[in-house]
Amino acid sequence: MNSISRAANSGGPDTLTTMMPEARKDFVQTDSVKSVSRRALAYINAGYSVHFRGPAGTGKTTMAMHTAALLGRPVVMITGDEEMVTSNLVGAESGYNYRKVTDNYIHTVSKVEESSDRSWNDHRLTTACREGYTLIYDEFTRSRAEANNVLLSVLEEGILVLPAQNRGEPFIKVHPDFRVIFTSNPQEYAGVHDAQDALSDRIVTIDIGAADRELEVSIASSRSGLEVAKTAPIVDMVRAFRDTGEYDQTPTLRACIMICRMVANEKLNPTIDDSYFVQICLDVLGSKSMFGAKEQGKRTQQEKLLLDNLSHHCPSPPPSKPSAKEAEAKPRSIQATSRGPA
Repeated sequence: MNSISRAANSGGPDTLTTMMPEARKDFVQTDSVKSVSRRALAYINAGYSVHFRGPAGTGKTTMAMHTAALLGRPVVMITGDEEMVTSNLVGAESGYNYRKVTDNYIHTVSKVEESSDRSWNDHRLTTACREGYTLIYDEFTRSRAEANNVLLSVLEEGILVLPAQNRGEPFIKVHPDFRVIFTSNPQEYAGVHDAQDALSDRIVTIDIGAADRELEVSIASSRSGLEVAKTAPIVDMVRAFRDTGEYDQTPTLRACIMICRMVANEKLNPTIDDSYFVQICLDVLGSKSMFGAKEQGKRTQQEKLLLDNLSHHCPSPPPSKPSAKEAEAKPRSIQATSRGPA
């Protein structure tokens, strides 16, 4: 799965943060991908927001971008963060607007009035709600629950309540085309917060699992430019290593793409006999374990496991068979040398 987004000036406020996504021509679609896309679009068209949930490397963000591209509306993107607060989503006061009026209507009397007001700047959520854009909230569980509470009234009542500092506009009515596409990783624990039930109850969650072999081969070949025949054994090798569980960080599809791209760029032979190819595999997959003196024995065992996997899935090429001419010439040569003098 893969899509691309291109920055676009949509003509609305905060245009520097909006973009118009476009689906890639080489976007890989299998039956499972089509099923997810179809359901996501159906939920969004019915008025619901969607949440793609899955481990790292399963294509959640790519699926979100692809779905947004199919909607054909400008996109505003936010990435969850521990430091996120409501003002980062909605907006805040910024600077002052000064006004000075000098009244000389009567030449003998001069009247001067000065005033200053804090200026208000919309942030991305407010911009999306006003204009009916699609908001992609990537890794939203990295933000604290209190920062996301503002979304509750947006998704349920269609009202965005603005902070009290914005005296001229206490709330705005959400545009009917506004939707949110959330993503999150349930397996991570560092810097991740539980999504509050009130928010989860307002969105439809679609679980994105690991890609099947067909999809991984297709994507790795498409993204790397390596032919399928050479991509398949590399994917099989990575998948076999993944199944062992002998790592601290799960090797994902990205590892397949990295290795395949290096093979394509360096024009390598993806076999155990190519030492450069072997070292690239060890670099990419060996980094999935912790490094330290205490783990040295574990890393040595892991390297042996990787080499065994490489030997099995990327074996040495079979010896080339002699041509027909060589096969015919060989017996004649033997017969000629076995004759004695006449």
